[in-house]
Amino acid sequence: MRSNDTGWRSGSWQLLLLSGVLLLSACSIPFLPSYSRVEGGDADRGAASLQAYGCGACHVIPGVPGAVSYVGPPLDAWADRHYIAGSLSNTPDNLILWLREPQTVEPGTAMPNMGVTEQAARDMSAYLYTLRR
Repeated sequence: MRSNDTGWRSGSWQLLLLSGVLLLSACSIPFLPSYSRVEGGDADRGAASLQAYGCGACHVIPGVPGAVSYVGPPLDAWADRHYIAGSLSNTPDNLILWLREPQTVEPGTAMPNMGVTEQAARDMSAYLYTLRR
């Protein structure tokens, strides 16, 4: 084996490693899949609505001040979930329905009907879909 062959292989390995690191770092660029974009919803207003409706009294919600309770499930990484309340597909329309009328979706659930308006539910949904792993 010639010495310049080893150097070439070492340089190729470094280039390959650098390429892999760059590709993997691109995977962490946040984006929202089309299914989780909420038409007419505003994530900034959503965080404020989650706080105003007192959602943090039962849930841990990253980025919402005071939302540190474990009465209900934590809402971190919401956009990565497949189901709402164990039975609804995790889509914006279903989440809006759940936020507005949880007792209609699942009678007897511990999630109370908080009187969430259509706009507030859209905004809350827009915020929750920003929460990814």
